[in-house]
Amino acid sequence: MSTTAPSAQARSITAPAETAHGPVVAELAADLVRRAEEDRQLTLQAQRTGTPNCRRLLAQCRDHNAEALMTVVGRHGWPTAELVGDEASTAALMILLHTPDLGFQLACRDLIAEAAAAGGCPAVHHAFIADHCAVELGEPQFYGTRVDAETLRPYAIRHPQTLDERRRDVGLAPLSEQMRTLHHCT
Repeated sequence: MSTTAPSAQARSITAPAETAHGPVVAELAADLVRRAEEDRQLTLQAQRTGTPNCRRLLAQCRDHNAEALMTVVGRHGWPTAELVGDEASTAALMILLHTPDLGFQLACRDLIAEAAAAGGCPAVHHAFIADHCAVELGEPQFYGTRVDAETLRPYAIRHPQTLDERRRDVGLAPLSEQMRTLHHCT
């Protein structure tokens, strides 16, 4: 994953160029959901088989999804739940979390923060992308949503003594519950 400064395209996404209406919104929402589902299916396949071809297909899918999401954000702003519905907005977040461009993720993190503050998308969306970006930058995360796959422990957390309060504020259960659930699934 790149840790360079935001690309020119990522820096230019602060304001939507046009507003989507009616059928365009429905088509956009369906495309985001389809793309996120394709990523999910390829991820499962890559985890099961681990073949180089599966990993290549997954990387290509994520690259194409990133390009498509950059276009969407450039045209319409962040695809909020208000704009495309809950399912498609969550799908956009999943696509963003798997995007290989950290600069784009950082730019969208700020757009998602604005949207969450305005009630346009769930605050938990900001929690996930904020933690993702923090971990990728080698900084402590804020909400404890990122867990190291090797140790099954959360990456470093900023101000751990107030973590569960921050998690509650965005609609997340206490970290101890998340960890119990994780350990039961493994």
